[in-house]
Amino acid sequence: MTSGVVRRRFYWPLAFLCVFSSLASLTSIAQQRFSSAAEAALPDAPEPAQIPGSAPTDSNLAAAANITGTVLDSNHEALPGARVTAAGQSTSAFRSVEAGSNGQFEFIGLPPGIYRLKVTAPGMNNFTSSEIPLNGGETRLVSVTLSVFGGATNVTVSGDTDEIAEQQVQIAVRQRIGGVLPNFYSSYDWNAPPMGAKQKLKLSFRSIVDPVSFLTIAGTAGVQQYRNTFPGYGGGMEGYGKRYGANLADNVTGVLLSRGVYPSIFHQDPRYFYKGTGSIHSRLLYAISAAVIARGDDGRWKPNYSHVLGNFSAAGISNLYYPASDRGASPVLFNGLAATASTAFSNVLREFVFKGVTSHVSKEKNEKP
Repeated sequence: MTSGVVRRRFYWPLAFLCVFSSLASLTSIAQQRFSSAAEAALPDAPEPAQIPGSAPTDSNLAAAANITGTVLDSNHEALPGARVTAAGQSTSAFRSVEAGSNGQFEFIGLPPGIYRLKVTAPGMNNFTSSEIPLNGGETRLVSVTLSVFGGATNVTVSGDTDEIAEQQVQIAVRQRIGGVLPNFYSSYDWNAPPMGAKQKLKLSFRSIVDPVSFLTIAGTAGVQQYRNTFPGYGGGMEGYGKRYGANLADNVTGVLLSRGVYPSIFHQDPRYFYKGTGSIHSRLLYAISAAVIARGDDGRWKPNYSHVLGNFSAAGISNLYYPASDRGASPVLFNGLAATASTAFSNVLREFVFKGVTSHVSKEKNEKP
């Protein structure tokens, strides 16, 4: 799903009051629910399994190191459920986690030292790595490729955090609804590491130039031509060209600003994190509130400045190219609110519909418990 300016001829004051009242109520409820966990992503967000007492203390947290990576099979497909163990030189430096739906695993807050990884999965060769030295504050990226019994097992270790973020982009661009429609901004791994600014911009550009995006814009312009939406554009091929260009500009500015530029500035994650558990009411509230509440790159939940500001910025920029009769402060206000409400509706579909029809999404559970 992509962001864009929503243009319709409605009685905007009444629509504004309805949409604004709904969003204000949802924001208030969501902030009460999420703000109570000031030091965590959510009250019951899952934590990597570990030996009791192994978590770093406040005094050495700044010097802690991290290991994150992915377990793949010989076909380079994710191996969800693989057991990954990190063993250091002391008994306090021992952790064990299960790879998530995308084969990802993560060890956070390890004491500096030398570690070995052991990876096991049903029907696959076991693997034990060579020594991995970790310095304070260092993050190592580990890619493990397991084969069936009798084959070779490979591991690649890197300390480049940019590669960790790049891995998130590669996961995202493979997700398509029905194998066709992009579902790039849904994350089905609750513990997925954040993307860097470079990757946020890269994914936004990838979404903009996707062939399906151009086809959708062409179809939207055709419907507007048939209904004579924005009569100031006229008819014929010239009118269609103007409508196509306006819709293309809406999509470019909406996606680039709300998914790339502003998330980079405000250090917020542009993805929707699938919840998957709880009552229908709690999941519905979470999905709707995600339009105005976002996860920061530090794992904390904050007002979604990126998406809301992106919607209103795109609506304001549209004053440069829409017919004079469809410009002004009122359309900008209405279109910004309408785009935010549209995001909330899209999130509901992401939470309840899209996972079951999206390609390259593991059926193994890795959502919020």
